[in-house]
Amino acid sequence: MSRRTSPVIPGFGLTLGYTLVYLSLLVLIPLGAMFVHAAQLTWDQFWAIVSSPRVLAALKLSFGTALLAAVINGVIGTLLAWVLVRYTFPGRKIIEAMIDLPFALPTAVAGIALTALYAPGGLVGQFATALGFKIAYTPLGITLALTFVTLPFVVRTIQPVLADIPREVEEAAACLGAKPLQVARHVLLPALLPAWLTGFALAFARGVGEYGSVIFIAGNMPMKTEILPLLIMVQLDQYNYAGATAIGVLMLVVSFILLLLINLLQRRISRS
Repeated sequence: MSRRTSPVIPGFGLTLGYTLVYLSLLVLIPLGAMFVHAAQLTWDQFWAIVSSPRVLAALKLSFGTALLAAVINGVIGTLLAWVLVRYTFPGRKIIEAMIDLPFALPTAVAGIALTALYAPGGLVGQFATALGFKIAYTPLGITLALTFVTLPFVVRTIQPVLADIPREVEEAAACLGAKPLQVARHVLLPALLPAWLTGFALAFARGVGEYGSVIFIAGNMPMKTEILPLLIMVQLDQYNYAGATAIGVLMLVVSFILLLLINLLQRRISRS
């Protein structure tokens, strides 16, 4: 006769019900409505919208700059997390607060500040202009804005994992003759890689959908600096709801595939 083991804190059915209702109202129903609305288009109409040169250019720009910003933050964020965890120095708390600033600062304010700083007549942009290149109103400016808003995801994901790694493990490896690069490769990297991939995925996902901090510094030139979220807004302003939902479905499908691949890679690394 089998006995059913009760959990320490009961209420699984009730909490699961609340969870499913909450997720349905906030995620599943809105996304399902978008797919239902896009299904009103024929396949030829849908393909004509998503394969237009303007949409493909925006798709390449949005995902390319988000990927580049996530890679940059994967490197810089790891270094910042290492410094904050392993060293104590004056001003450490200030740097901690500055890393969280993109979470608290409205993205539109960040976009205006970055544009004023890196525009051709800005404090930094004028020096770039003198050297013969532009930062604002180019893909470089978009990448810079995305790097700013996605930095905390990488730092805050890696920081607690790095803090949980005992220093005695590194010291033991060094005592056994391992060089610093060998310690980093065989001791630190296996422990940090799953967290790094999580932070990378979060930064990438946020960068793909970012709007407020990008529209000011991008310049919004079709085929050059027009991102997908802005293109969706343009379609909505023109009352082209079918075109907006088609682009939204394309963006959702591509994002889901890329995040699924990252999660599968993370799971494979965690099991190895």
